[in-house]
Amino acid sequence: MEKIIIAGAGYAGVIAAREMLKYDQPATLINAEPYHQLTTWLHEAAGGRNQVDDYKIDLRDLFPDPIIQLVVDEITGIDWKKRQLTGSHGVYPYDYALIALGSTPEYFNIEGLYAHSLPLKSLESARVIRRHIEREFMRYGEDHDEIHLRVIVGGAGLTGVEFVGELAEWLPDLCHSLKIEDSKVEIICVEAMPDILPMLPNHLRDWAQHELEAAGVQFMTSSKIVRVEKQTLELAGGEKINAGTIVWTGGVRAHPLLGDAGFTCDRKGRAKVKETLKSVDDDRVWIAGDCASYDWAGKPLPPTAQLATQMGKQAALNILHTLQKEEQHSFTPKIYGTLASLGPSRGVGAMVGIRTSGRFASLFKELTKVKYLMQIGGVRMVNRKRRAHLLQV
Repeated sequence: MEKIIIAGAGYAGVIAAREMLKYDQPATLINAEPYHQLTTWLHEAAGGRNQVDDYKIDLRDLFPDPIIQLVVDEITGIDWKKRQLTGSHGVYPYDYALIALGSTPEYFNIEGLYAHSLPLKSLESARVIRRHIEREFMRYGEDHDEIHLRVIVGGAGLTGVEFVGELAEWLPDLCHSLKIEDSKVEIICVEAMPDILPMLPNHLRDWAQHELEAAGVQFMTSSKIVRVEKQTLELAGGEKINAGTIVWTGGVRAHPLLGDAGFTCDRKGRAKVKETLKSVDDDRVWIAGDCASYDWAGKPLPPTAQLATQMGKQAALNILHTLQKEEQHSFTPKIYGTLASLGPSRGVGAMVGIRTSGRFASLFKELTKVKYLMQIGGVRMVNRKRRAHLLQV
């Protein structure tokens, strides 16, 4: 029997493994952690909405059937010429592989940014950010230095805006519990581009910015970060801002192992793929999610969860077609739009031709969560996460 390995249990990898399970095709799923993290909800975990561990799902719950073999190991090397993956604990030969290792933060060569900022990239990083903010606020009670109450978020894309929305809701409650005047708190979102949420129409961007500013968030657009030191951020014009917490959400690039392995990559480190999601370099390797560079309408598709799930499914189906010696199908992306939460009870977005804001957008966002949980775990998973208060519907 031919050996199939899926490397990575993010959105693309989990959906691919579920597809293999549906067709009773044995496969091995390798992931650095024994759980699937709900990456697009990490702003909630870091921003104090629920318990951090509620934002993960044990892989054994998703794949109790031994037809999907689960291996907890961090992939450290890809040798597509020898057809093997190397991990921290072993070597994994394959006949066919799907690489879906996700992405890492993009620091744009900004001096000191890697060393002195907290990236929101994983469940553990969300836990670190949350604890760091709590410690900084407690330190204010010791020395009354207001630097502890200032939080800077670099990047005003989807993750950055959703995170400051959570902070605007959580930090007043944190202040109340610590007997701190919440008027002393500063939340500053710094963005190099002239607008926040560039993927949305202008009037929705303006609405979101107005709502968050009314909640106490300060936006500094057209402000390029050139240097970061401990508790200090420097802008291109020479202005320096001190803060007890500096969080980075300003972009991602593909997992560096793709370039290290010699795959043909784009400027974001994503490996180029054919229409079938096969690597342009090797017919026995498929690549999906944030690792894949797939041109559509003249440019590479963006690294989003909705596209990762679609890629994971199509890549899995094409592997199955290959095993059956059937024709593979081209990947046709379905781009439904973007929804951004601005805290637990309001949002903004444009989906399937509908432009919406406020409570209705928030409800729409929650329904997309339900849809995904149904896709990977059915009603049981939806009910579990509702009991954990991760769903507001």
